[in-house]
Amino acid sequence: MQRFQQVFGTKLFSVIGMIHLRALPGTPKYDGNFNAIVEQARHEANIYKKYNVDAVLVENMHDIPYVQNEHIGPEVIASMTRVSGEIKQLLPNTPCGLQVLASANCQALAIAKAANLQFIRAEGFVFAHVADEGFTNACAGHLLRYRKQIDAEHILIFTDLKKKHSSHAITNDVSLLETVHAAEFFLTDGIILTGTTTGCAVNEGDLHAIHNKCKSPVIIGSGVTSENINEYFPKSNAAIIGSYFKRDGHWANELCDTRIANLMEKVNQLRTES
Repeated sequence: MQRFQQVFGTKLFSVIGMIHLRALPGTPKYDGNFNAIVEQARHEANIYKKYNVDAVLVENMHDIPYVQNEHIGPEVIASMTRVSGEIKQLLPNTPCGLQVLASANCQALAIAKAANLQFIRAEGFVFAHVADEGFTNACAGHLLRYRKQIDAEHILIFTDLKKKHSSHAITNDVSLLETVHAAEFFLTDGIILTGTTTGCAVNEGDLHAIHNKCKSPVIIGSGVTSENINEYFPKSNAAIIGSYFKRDGHWANELCDTRIANLMEKVNQLRTES
């Protein structure tokens, strides 16, 4: 928790807003206008800054269909480094993070190091699973060694557990709490709980199963809205919010000022009352 607070401070329940980059060069939906990608990302960073969102997380969400990390081209890594650097210049005092889909965790660390970001979101930290882009193996040992090698130990690694859009049948005999303890034993900086798909709320039973039973910060990774945030506020430390902040609550749409303002108002009210 100390490492988390060094980056996010001691405020109750940090809100991490998603910046979903438009399809990057080399991916099927790239439209040939890289400058537009950079400007859109800068625009969204400024919106989050306007409403005092606590942190941002950059992700190549539109690079569908995703490929495993060994198939991700250098053009994607170079593009995300450029965009991340631009965002960090706009938000010098705001914690900024990165996720590179799919499972490109070492690449994300390298980008974060180069762009002066504070955290990454990593898939497949402990226990293998089968995602829609293929088999994802556990990576904690390799990833933390790489972080040490590039002198990036100040960069936090938040780790998805029982990741969405995935089958966990091969670890069905390992409970969520056992998975949490394994991630903590392997030195995670924070655990991320999600629903089964993008924008889907976290199962109430899952959150109850680990509440007050783990030492790491708990981050809600999907499905948070201004209507249900009360359910997560006292039991978790942060939320990553993408879909709800978009028009009509769909991840592929543009950011909606009204939705962001409403949720941040609710969060600030909850903080005041606590």
